[in-house]
Amino acid sequence: MEIGRAGCLRTRQVLLLFISLGMAWAGSETGRFSVAEETPSGSLVGNLIKDLGLELGELASRETQVVSNDRKQPLQLDSSTGDLVLSEPLDREELCGSAEPCVLHFQVIMKHPLQFLRLELEVMDVNDHPPVFLEKEMLLEIPENSPVGAVFLLESAKDLDVGVNAVNGYEVSPNSHFHVKLRVNPDGEKYPELVLDEALDFEAQPELRLTLTALDGGAPPRSGTAAVRVMVVDINDNAPAFERPFYEVTIPEDSVLGSQVVSVSAWDSDSGANGEISYTFSHGSEDIRKTFDIDGKSGKVTLRGSLDFETTQSYSIIVQATDRGGLFGKAAVRIQVTDVNDNAPEIAVSSITSEILENSPVTVVMLFSIRDRDEGENGRTVCSIPEDIPFVLKSNVANYYTLE
Repeated sequence: MEIGRAGCLRTRQVLLLFISLGMAWAGSETGRFSVAEETPSGSLVGNLIKDLGLELGELASRETQVVSNDRKQPLQLDSSTGDLVLSEPLDREELCGSAEPCVLHFQVIMKHPLQFLRLELEVMDVNDHPPVFLEKEMLLEIPENSPVGAVFLLESAKDLDVGVNAVNGYEVSPNSHFHVKLRVNPDGEKYPELVLDEALDFEAQPELRLTLTALDGGAPPRSGTAAVRVMVVDINDNAPAFERPFYEVTIPEDSVLGSQVVSVSAWDSDSGANGEISYTFSHGSEDIRKTFDIDGKSGKVTLRGSLDFETTQSYSIIVQATDRGGLFGKAAVRIQVTDVNDNAPEIAVSSITSEILENSPVTVVMLFSIRDRDEGENGRTVCSIPEDIPFVLKSNVANYYTLE
């Protein structure tokens, strides 16, 4: 009697361990919908009956439900009408950051017979963020003997919006000495440059104050401003110049703290104190300063804090080389973080059958999906069960599996 109870208990434990997804796969279709971010809750996104060619009443009779891989469920289905409506307003920047397009993935599960419909919801950007400068005032120290046409790199503005709603151009307040032009780096980053139109004279005007305005491409455009303070330096003939205006490196996210990321190098044709160079981050954000260090003498950039590819895939840094006379040059550094296999696969159970009668026909006992947050090959998963148990594991679309 005790042996029989133990065997029964072990059988129940096996069932509970492997229950995750069941039911025969009855086909798969894909529907694509779109909605603008910040659309109010209750707004209609689409209609499954109309857009996917289903019959009226079919959704209710087949016990249809909409599921997603995330904890939030932004879509609700009215089975009687087939309407898909928003359960809450969506924030594109919160969901996808700077990634384009912003697409959310859902599954519509119809139980009788089992059928999966894959849904994609593209969240469209609206111009709800203005450009913002991290520094409200930029300080430029420019020698009075700088030639007309000299170019000085300014800090760029950041805009959480994407595409046409991102930063599109810059303007500078009217003045006789400078105009601003847009510079596009090889990585697509846009920076404003201040171009000298008229020679400076320290004795006549030792300081200039300008206003830099960043404009996005929205209609109407949004804008953000920062003050530019130009200090005219009296005769320091040569400013430091970098051997390269743009550095690009790639490092894995599991790099050891203290390891070298990149080494930048600038030179100054002046001699003595005016030729001695020190390196700093120019207006680096708090995140950059927590993650990287730069050696003021050598220009070596080292890793200070841990990297996480799933959180931040790249960093854009401006390095400034300054000589003892106050002249400086700047170079852009792009650090690309690569993914390593640091996330274990996650199993999400959609349905489960806890009891099965003996001599039952083939029955789906578990329906589940698998997700791995890593990218590329590191995100590919393989699912299997022991060969000595009376169950069959079947693979379906969209990383769904059934246990029968």
